[in-house]
Amino acid sequence: MKIHRIDHVGIIVNDLTAAKEFFVDFGLEVQGEWEGKWIDQVVGLNDVKVACVGLRAPDGQAWIELIKFYSSSDEREIQQPFANTLGMQHIAFAVEGIEAVVAKLKKKGTEIFSGIQQYEDSYKLCFVRGPEGIILELAEKIK
Repeated sequence: MKIHRIDHVGIIVNDLTAAKEFFVDFGLEVQGEWEGKWIDQVVGLNDVKVACVGLRAPDGQAWIELIKFYSSSDEREIQQPFANTLGMQHIAFAVEGIEAVVAKLKKKGTEIFSGIQQYEDSYKLCFVRGPEGIILELAEKIK
């Protein structure tokens, strides 16, 4: 047995169009879009209908799959987790020009957790909240 890499991360969203637009504007590229009822066989739910968008960083291998459940949907409101909430809480992106990335996101109204912080002599980091509460960590390696 051998694990090669992380293939993708699935994120359930209510507004697929807005989430897709956010990540495309952020710099990810759409790799595919699909709909289907077949997913119920995979996730253990009955009578599922979904729409999905696959997005990848221009030079990345792993990708993000945004998933909108039309049936059966979770009727609860979107949870706004904090950085210390138990469970999976953020997706980290390696970026170049973190100041420009953060400025662009601020201009679009994205919630910024704090200013850009420097971790030792290795990284500049910033946490932001994307659509539907998704937390992104932006990390720029210091050269």
